[in-house]
Amino acid sequence: MTVTLSGFADEISPDPREQFATLAAESITHLELRSAWSVNVADFTAAELGELRTMLDDAGVRVSAIGSPVGKIPVTAPLGPELDRMRRIAATARELGTAIVRVFSFYVPPGDPPGRHRTQVIDRMAALAEIAASQGLVLAHENEKEIFGDTPGRCADLITAVNSPALRATFDPANFVQCGVRPFDEAYGQLRPYLVYLQVKDALAATGEVVPAGEGDGQVRETLAALRDSGFAGYMSLEPHLVQAGRHGGFSGPEGFRRASRSLKLILNELGIPYR
Repeated sequence: MTVTLSGFADEISPDPREQFATLAAESITHLELRSAWSVNVADFTAAELGELRTMLDDAGVRVSAIGSPVGKIPVTAPLGPELDRMRRIAATARELGTAIVRVFSFYVPPGDPPGRHRTQVIDRMAALAEIAASQGLVLAHENEKEIFGDTPGRCADLITAVNSPALRATFDPANFVQCGVRPFDEAYGQLRPYLVYLQVKDALAATGEVVPAGEGDGQVRETLAALRDSGFAGYMSLEPHLVQAGRHGGFSGPEGFRRASRSLKLILNELGIPYR
């Protein structure tokens, strides 16, 4: 197995040129596209998308996935605009040569049992997956605090209920820690059959603070060893959140991103996992 390293380059800087310089310094040839110039990928104009594509080509950087905000809205919000946003992002993914789009499964109203919204969430995710399937894309559902799919059981239930090859899973250890879940012990086994992508960040169970891989309670080493043993050969995407972490993204700066990269590479080297 050889894995491919990637990362949320907007955690380095809003400026793509600075993003590319830091990626090159770390010998990382892919990025997960969430934003550029402080503009979310869902809001790019045609001119901005064209300019970014030219810059990516010139820098020799490829897009591993679109780190979209799709599904990161209340489950009670109107669905139509979110389907339109999904269609725009699908077109962007195709334009930039990636088949993977990161998505979420809608925020549950505070205090509501998530199960109360299960049918509505499944219907919404099925509609998103239908759009993705029509464009030859795969939606990678990310476990996230306070959305329907924030626990391993609900993540797996969602994917099996939608029952579409266009809806799979990405795995974020830090987000599981922040939900009181032990990522390897309690989540990996349930989600491995659907896993197509990995978000790399770690967190401390006591405080929820995000830390580099291997420095928290995210059981990153155990998860990477199991992925190695299962033959995983996909993307591992750095999402460090070392300076700022919030509901709609995070920031690390160039040095923070490099620190996160070095921490991941150290574990990969210890485990004998080749990467590029």
